[in-house]
Amino acid sequence: MTDEIIKTALLDRHMNEVFDWSDSKLPVRDALWDYFMEKNGRDTMKTEEDMLPFLKDSDDKIKAFVNENLKK
Repeated sequence: MTDEIIKTALLDRHMNEVFDWSDSKLPVRDALWDYFMEKNGRDTMKTEEDMLPFLKDSDDKIKAFVNENLKK
């Protein structure tokens, strides 16, 4: 169980702690959820499906995705 917590720790940090371009105090996980909800027309099931890979992805992959898709 400890390994899983460590793998997802980035998702629980605030956006402004991880990304110098963000001033949001929203956790990375919530920012991603909001992004997918908007993209999927508020389809919770589709958003949940889109979020699952992030639970296993490396921090570098998550950061790259956020930088590419959420950076304004």
